[in-house]
Amino acid sequence: NGAICIQPCAPSFHGETSFVCEDRKWQMLSDACASLDVQSLFQVSMLLCTYFGLCFYLLAKTDTLSMCFHCQADFSCIIPDILSSPAIPGNIADIVELLKKISLLLSENVTRGKMQSYSRIANHILNSSIISNWAFVKDRNAGSILLDSVNSFAGKLLLRNGSESIQEPFIATKGYSIHRNTSGKSFDFSMEFNSTGNITGHVVIPEEELLRLPRASKAISVAFPTLGAVLETNQLDPAFVNGMVLSVLLPEELQSILLTFEKLNKLEQAGAQCVGWHSAERRWDPRACQVRAHNVSVVVCVCAHRRRTYRSFSILMAPAAPRSSLLDYITRVGLGLSILSLVLCLAIEVVVWHHVTKTEIAYMRHFCLVNIAASLLVADVLFILAAIVHNIALNYQLCVAATFFLHFFYLALFFWMFTLGLLILYGLLLIFFKITRSVFLAAAFSIGYGCPLVISILTVAITEPKNGYLRREACWLNWYETKALLAFVVPALSIIVMNLIVVVVVVVKTGRSSAGEGCKSQDLSSMIRVSKNVALLTPLLGLTWGFGLATIIDSRSLAFHIVFALLNAFQGFFILLFGTLLDRK
Repeated sequence: NGAICIQPCAPSFHGETSFVCEDRKWQMLSDACASLDVQSLFQVSMLLCTYFGLCFYLLAKTDTLSMCFHCQADFSCIIPDILSSPAIPGNIADIVELLKKISLLLSENVTRGKMQSYSRIANHILNSSIISNWAFVKDRNAGSILLDSVNSFAGKLLLRNGSESIQEPFIATKGYSIHRNTSGKSFDFSMEFNSTGNITGHVVIPEEELLRLPRASKAISVAFPTLGAVLETNQLDPAFVNGMVLSVLLPEELQSILLTFEKLNKLEQAGAQCVGWHSAERRWDPRACQVRAHNVSVVVCVCAHRRRTYRSFSILMAPAAPRSSLLDYITRVGLGLSILSLVLCLAIEVVVWHHVTKTEIAYMRHFCLVNIAASLLVADVLFILAAIVHNIALNYQLCVAATFFLHFFYLALFFWMFTLGLLILYGLLLIFFKITRSVFLAAAFSIGYGCPLVISILTVAITEPKNGYLRREACWLNWYETKALLAFVVPALSIIVMNLIVVVVVVVKTGRSSAGEGCKSQDLSSMIRVSKNVALLTPLLGLTWGFGLATIIDSRSLAFHIVFALLNAFQGFFILLFGTLLDRK
């Protein structure tokens, strides 16, 4: 397993094919077999010069080989060989290398003819029917190299009469002259994506941005309906590109643009994220853009344009979590039952408060239980509101606010559980040390609400400036880009482990307890009831969020989602049952 096998190509091709052994089968790793020769593509048959590169060199030196200029003007002499070659992985790699060389060496005075020839060459390897061949191109950065080469070449396009438009099925270039008195400029693209239909994109340069221009300039945009499928293969995030890739080449003074992307897959339950392609790091970066509006069909993005960093943009969508009527039913019924249970729990506590809080330990226990129930009640209500905010239309600021408070109150639930655990240790281990009620309240509020507030504020302050606070498909903490979810998972799981240790201490301590240790029987009885609460609730909460973590690791498992939905939705019922109803007192 993992062994590499390299085989030579068929006689009519040059290069090699690599295979890797996986599960006792040879799987193709890369295919560098090619029928094209990059150098021979420059050959001009009617010249004495053997290679076009040499021809270009001599032209620069002598000015006498005027015939060389005929091919250099628009590269038309090399197009037939390219278009007649199969778009196999090895040829794709060679054509990418060719386009890179042209953009580096021959991009002065890019006329309409040059851009048309360049686009025809690029279009050949961007055809939707062969896009799957890119997976076996040896250089995994070939898609990024192609994008940078096209952007560099198109950026030098000369505009005739203030505008230019060059359209191929799988790459389109448009350019306009712009100046500070121009009203907001826009580019519209409608392009073929596959044999079943077209996809659209829209670029707008806001009028307020154009006011920044000190002089007349040009704006050029390039649209790629299929290139996103190539670029996304480099991402660790399971999200995929769900729209065309739009490159925007502007003067440095213009820093913000508005882009509208039509979705390729119009899945209602899946969210979207606006991203920019980071040229240096060769990855999609969510920090470049923000979602302005989002519905089932289109996403509107506001993106920062940086000539050296962000010039190409698109939208990402995570693979949809499995949806089923059973999962929706469990969530709705369970949350309704949880909220009802928590309201009932708080109502019972209010009614019996004076009867069950006669000792300090009992008062502290019920005070913690009330705050646990209240925190989960608010979190459940926020859970519903967050889903409504996300499903109607992704209002980014509302989603951030809902996520912040949801994070805070879920953390508060666990930190009040931690306070309950500390209360057990206080009652069992610090027998002769008594604290006043005011000291307890101050300490409990600091732990129960103070710690969650600090963690929540730090999380949003660190990740939001990078647009990495929210996840794409829901109003909840991001996982794939910034791991913001760890700000909930780590404290919650740590508290669960510590409370389980407390339960072990209780078992050992109460087994050795005697009247001679100085414990009042009433206090000991209260401590045992507190310990039962912790012993029963801690594993249930731990199991709930353990399955929550499993849904992130395997987001497509319907079983994990159903178990998590069941446990999560019935947390309120657990608190009512084990915290109130089963308490005989």
